[in-house]
Amino acid sequence: MSAMLDHVVAQVLALQVGLLACRERLGADTDPEALHDLRITLRRLRSLLRPLRGLPGVEQLDGAAQALGALTTPLRDREVLAAQLIARGHLQAGERRQAGRARTFAAVAASAQLTRVLAIVDAFPMFLRAADREGLARRLAQRLDQRLEAQWGKLGKALDDPAHDRHRLRLLIKRVRYGDAAYPQLNHAGRKLQRLLKQAQGELGDWHDRVQWLSQVREHADLAGCKVAWEHELHAAQSKADITLEALRKAIARR
Repeated sequence: MSAMLDHVVAQVLALQVGLLACRERLGADTDPEALHDLRITLRRLRSLLRPLRGLPGVEQLDGAAQALGALTTPLRDREVLAAQLIARGHLQAGERRQAGRARTFAAVAASAQLTRVLAIVDAFPMFLRAADREGLARRLAQRLDQRLEAQWGKLGKALDDPAHDRHRLRLLIKRVRYGDAAYPQLNHAGRKLQRLLKQAQGELGDWHDRVQWLSQVREHADLAGCKVAWEHELHAAQSKADITLEALRKAIARR
């Protein structure tokens, strides 16, 4: 196999170990970060897969990972909101959202979605080796480089749009950042650009959280006490993010 395919197989095996560890942590409710770590591992897996589309097994594994992500998104959102409420002194509201965590974690650990991801991940290196034998992985590094570059192009174009959608930018930034981390040997981003991506993702994440929480205030009376603070924090996060996004736009233009 090529060095690049060896790299992909090694990454898949490492992610498989991570997924198995998260499953055990969730099943035993060992710590509150198990669900978050599962989602991070899934994001890394999908970032590794995205430039590989067209190879056997990629579509099936990505679809399974997407389904597991969809299952866990509302659960993680509830966790983050609960932690925010507790940090602000709204203990009852936060603890209500944490109730039944052990059952929730156990359900994710035993879910059909996670079982399917693990089954496909286990067979995926075999699919890659078969693809290599059949000549389907020729010039893989070049193809990966082109596809990752296309992701950078989409982000640059979105940043250049004065009416850009912050929700879309947040997703594009995550996609580029994790894609760069999956294939560091292709050297698409230096340290400064990596720092700006991480900073922009964090600030847009803070903004996105407040947007989500404020959208729930009308439906949940126990959130009303946070409304004013969240509105102030929303505007502050938006202003910070806009400054970072402009720096990121300029940095990408100079790549």
